[in-house]
Amino acid sequence: MVRITEALVRKKSEHNERLISTLEELSLHQEDIECIEHVQNWCRELKILLLQSNLIARLENLNKLKRLEYLNVAINNIERIENLDGLESLNKLDLTLNFIGELTSVESLRGNYNLRELLLVGNPCVDYPHYRDYVIATLPQLQNLDCVEITPSERLEALRYLNRHRRIIVQRQADHAIERDEQRIRVAHQQAKLAEECADIEDEEERTRAFWNAKSEHCPEIRNEIARQHKLGKERHDSKSESSKPPKKRNVNLFAPCGRPYNMNQAKLPFNFQDESAEYRLELEVYKYLDTSLIDVDVELNYVRVTVKGKIFQIAFGEEIIPNESTVQRSQTTGHLLIVLKKVKPNEMLAIKPKKAASKKPEDKLEQKQNGQHNLTGLVDISNICLPPDLPDLI
Repeated sequence: MVRITEALVRKKSEHNERLISTLEELSLHQEDIECIEHVQNWCRELKILLLQSNLIARLENLNKLKRLEYLNVAINNIERIENLDGLESLNKLDLTLNFIGELTSVESLRGNYNLRELLLVGNPCVDYPHYRDYVIATLPQLQNLDCVEITPSERLEALRYLNRHRRIIVQRQADHAIERDEQRIRVAHQQAKLAEECADIEDEEERTRAFWNAKSEHCPEIRNEIARQHKLGKERHDSKSESSKPPKKRNVNLFAPCGRPYNMNQAKLPFNFQDESAEYRLELEVYKYLDTSLIDVDVELNYVRVTVKGKIFQIAFGEEIIPNESTVQRSQTTGHLLIVLKKVKPNEMLAIKPKKAASKKPEDKLEQKQNGQHNLTGLVDISNICLPPDLPDLI
């Protein structure tokens, strides 16, 4: 059984910023609701209430809705009109396609002085003789019945024969009440028999097919059973779809518990990373014909993350960088990605290069030669060095 809950009402009141106390229109159609409740206490300002296509069996708990102008309870399981005398502003009442057989229950609407439109199409009472004349004469405030305008002459004619028509209708609705009791018993036996047949069927799909292939009558009990089967079928379908879904991907941890970024290469892309004195240079061999819109680069203080078609490449740095002064370029020839990341503090040790020996002037060389100084240059060939004769053999 579906209940009218506060969560459901707030969900249906999104057009009013989910405020239900000031709500003027509420639509609760096709929710399989079986009982009207709480609405008159939560939504006192309602002017339009739509409850069509549910499983409501009785009109109740609506008397506090003094401003309600339009009530739609079409396609439900209602069998008589009642408990609407408190709806002082009711202008239109739609009871299409219900099971109203007690036509004299329309007399309960005499106190609804503002009622102008009434729809009873699709109810058993519509087939009663003199149905229209009786309703027109009983409710003098009506202007339209079943979307047909009521003329003054038609009303005068109906009022002339009201008592006679009422006696006929009372007899006809008594016969309908007997038929309805017999139908309840007959449907109960049919449902019990069908339940026994389905119990012997092990296959769930075959059991469901047997239910839908069985003959049934149009009555509230069958509508309730059909709604129950629909709900079971939906639950089975949802469970199958959940089981057929691929397993959820494992969440990738991009950082260690201490906050240090991990190095990872989900796309398995070749790369070249260079640590220079004032900058880091990262060359990532992205696919040549990959659209650049599928590449996302995120540069942070101590790491850079490149997402290629949803796969992550991440590398951490030993020194902090300046994200705003970093550059990202992509080669139009190879498609490779070049990321240059400027360091906050350049590394002076990497900047030191060996100095070349200064070439000496010829005058300096001549002076060293006169003083007996010789500069040894070039490589020494140790293979020509002779061993001393007294050197013992190596053990």
